[in-house]
Amino acid sequence: MTQDVEMKEQQAAPSNSVTSTGPSTLQRTKPHYSNLSIGFSELKEIASLIETGAYAREVRRIVRAIRLTIALRRKLKASVLHWFLNFALVPGSEAHSRLSSYLPKEDELDMEVDTATSATPAPVKHSLPEFEIYCYLLVLIFLIDQKRYNEAKACSSASIARLKNVNRRTVDVLAARLYFYYSLSYELTGDLAEIRGNLLALHRIATLRHDELGQETLLNLLLRNYLHYNLFDQAEKLRSKAPRFEAHSNQQFCRYLFYLGKIRTIQLEYTDAKESLLQAARKAPVAALGFRVQCNKWAVIVRLLLGEIPERTVFMQKGMEKALRPYFELTNAVRVGDLELFKAVAEKFSTTFSSDGTQNLIVRLRHNVIRTGLRNISISYSRISLTDVAKKLRLDSENPVADAESIVAKAIRDGAIDATLDHASGWMVSKETGDIYSTNEPQIAFNSRIAFCLNMHNEAVRALRFPPNSDKEKESAEKRRERQQQEQELAKHIAEEDDDEF
Repeated sequence: MTQDVEMKEQQAAPSNSVTSTGPSTLQRTKPHYSNLSIGFSELKEIASLIETGAYAREVRRIVRAIRLTIALRRKLKASVLHWFLNFALVPGSEAHSRLSSYLPKEDELDMEVDTATSATPAPVKHSLPEFEIYCYLLVLIFLIDQKRYNEAKACSSASIARLKNVNRRTVDVLAARLYFYYSLSYELTGDLAEIRGNLLALHRIATLRHDELGQETLLNLLLRNYLHYNLFDQAEKLRSKAPRFEAHSNQQFCRYLFYLGKIRTIQLEYTDAKESLLQAARKAPVAALGFRVQCNKWAVIVRLLLGEIPERTVFMQKGMEKALRPYFELTNAVRVGDLELFKAVAEKFSTTFSSDGTQNLIVRLRHNVIRTGLRNISISYSRISLTDVAKKLRLDSENPVADAESIVAKAIRDGAIDATLDHASGWMVSKETGDIYSTNEPQIAFNSRIAFCLNMHNEAVRALRFPPNSDKEKESAEKRRERQQQEQELAKHIAEEDDDEF
């Protein structure tokens, strides 16, 4: 066990102190490490941003610190974390002792301490809650990356208990990240159901504190919790009653759309589900490849259930070809209307479909495959016997002719095919195919495309952000005062003219 790193106050070296808009609470010294270039400079910059944001109450600085932390994630080592804990927290405090216990002991091979000048770091006079919460986040990320999930669970539970006693707007961004890793640590150990009550309590606390980012994050975590155990009814009840407002995080909004699409799919509301899933896939960042793959998998199934055939380009997207291969073969079977091919594909990739949670939806597709095959038959033949229909559809039931008759009757009633059924002779007579441009279908398709473009334009306009311009605000206020003065003079003049008339 090596000695602690010396962090004496450097009054004569302003470059080593944290620059901020408020009084500095951290005293920095030059750490005596052999690998200074790995992580230390980034953590110093993050500490400066957090301190400045805490004193100036600027949330954007905390957001920037989170982004830098994500980029720093792969560089985190136990020695770096030990140094930062000594740097940001009071040595010997409860938070410092607890977080240090989760990290491996410092090794002489990891750091070199100057024994001639090493001493206990100078205590922090006023420890900021932002630093403590950030240290919890940093250690929790490290434990999850090291696959030490049980210790990550303990660390996340301790951080959530600490968060309940902190009510600061500058902590909300850090709290949202902690909520995510809190749920992730329990999901990785298979104990996701244990924290459902805590997540509901945290969502209630975030609502009372008007923490909208925390509400978004916790709502998505609760929906994920319910959907993980196939509790779709409870997820829909929570979603419908939870307060909704303008999204503060694009990532959280994408997750919400994805969960909403899954709920709508199970509830047979395929049109709304398709819109939500496609919107989630479009809004997702390019780097979130796994999320976009999941969105496209569910979107393909929903479009097939709607009777649509996805374009080949959907399956040829960069980085998704292998993951979407089972769904491409499934789409091909549905497009052809071959029931035997559909069964073969479903059995071949049953493990993949089960892991994706789409196995039950694929069972629903059997009816669509039969209907597609029947549509192809009605286009090819002007009249065909029900026995031949059963053979072409490859119905393997005990009475295939009766089943074929019921399938044809239902398809005619639903408008899937334009034909008549001759029950006495056992024939299906197809009507001549009319000109589709003489119907309202092109107009409906054109209108839907226009509505989609207008909706995208409105969302882009709402997403615009403009920097504040104080000069224009002053000018508008001056013009407003001049206008009000002119209106008052005009009203007075009109009143005097009215008095003269009487």
